[in-house]
Amino acid sequence: MKILSQRQQAILDFIGTFLDNNDYPPTIRDIQQELGISSTSVVDYNLKVLEERDCIHRNRNISRGIEVIGRGPSRSNVVSIPVIGQIAAGMPIPVPGQLEGSDAADVIELSRELAPRGNADLFALRVRGHSMVDALINDGDIVILKQQQTCENGETVAVWLEDEKETTLKKFYSEGEQVRLQPANVTMDPIYTRADNVRIQGKLVTVVRSID
Repeated sequence: MKILSQRQQAILDFIGTFLDNNDYPPTIRDIQQELGISSTSVVDYNLKVLEERDCIHRNRNISRGIEVIGRGPSRSNVVSIPVIGQIAAGMPIPVPGQLEGSDAADVIELSRELAPRGNADLFALRVRGHSMVDALINDGDIVILKQQQTCENGETVAVWLEDEKETTLKKFYSEGEQVRLQPANVTMDPIYTRADNVRIQGKLVTVVRSID
């Protein structure tokens, strides 16, 4: 049996009520203000206790990263994004078919807080290679992209190379009649190709880290 203090039980009850009313969890400051707790550090201490006693799980990388164990995330607060293949963060590699959600063999679910607005145009690809490590994109990560056909110089995009029938993830730079696809890895050289050989398929919006 999990023995909780009166304050810890009040915090747990408030988190549950907040989730019922909002479909997303409260922040530490929400808890502090609602329950009249003296500081956010006191809230944080009690959340650590609740986590140690397997009442909640916390993702400390986001402000609303509290999940009540056994409750499950609210489906209305979850976005399903199709994972439609793999993409090279290295030398280009073939990707079968076109980048369309109907080709998806898998999906990844994200909190709406992590997904940008207008998620209907989002798709995901698994990263293969190490050319984008300096941009914190590693082999095995999943990149979430927004479908679009244009971008600004310096943006990270998925591009289809028409002649090679291959796709790659790189920083995009238009340089007259050619395009430079720049890796984020000082040990690797850029790819130079004709502008008419490049088709932009999507712009990077977030990365889902793979942790072994």
